[in-house]
Amino acid sequence: MPVADASDGYEAVATEFLAGRGSGTGSAIGLRTVRQWVATLKPGSSVLDLGCGPGYPITTVLVDDGMAVYGVDASPTLVAAFHKRFPGVPVECNSVERSDFFGREFDAVIAWGLIFLLPPSAQGVLIDKVARVLTRGGRFVFTAPSLPIEWSDAMTGQRSESLGADSYRRIIESAGLELAGETEDEGENHYYMTVKP
Repeated sequence: MPVADASDGYEAVATEFLAGRGSGTGSAIGLRTVRQWVATLKPGSSVLDLGCGPGYPITTVLVDDGMAVYGVDASPTLVAAFHKRFPGVPVECNSVERSDFFGREFDAVIAWGLIFLLPPSAQGVLIDKVARVLTRGGRFVFTAPSLPIEWSDAMTGQRSESLGADSYRRIIESAGLELAGETEDEGENHYYMTVKP
């Protein structure tokens, strides 16, 4: 029986990904919005980057702004590239579902382009798991389309599914988080900004 790919297909396309968006010269879509979110954090905040990939562009923003960053990604090739780019930043090669998130709490967590790659049943579980590792007043931001929709991931061809804004709002509330706002970037990525009261 074949073993499930914990990287949701990204290990198989890691070389292609590294040559494009993960190269450090790829698309800057979303960076302005992420920088605005990072500006709401205290200097030196501990931030967990879920689905960090090779560390560009999101981790780069976090590190450049002086955050204490930790990363989790399930692709061994992308984690190796992350470690090469940020040798002093802790990174775990594991699925976000299995990771214990370094056995610690965080001031903030970001999951850019990740949630909708997970099966619908795992999405709410992950949001609840993130809520448990956030400090009081901690912030969590994730991206997912505002409409309930299914599609094939452009790089991997694997199924992606957004549960839609109404469902995400209910999941956020049931996890004990508060929705602080929603926004979209220039690439029409929809952001859910949450805080732990």
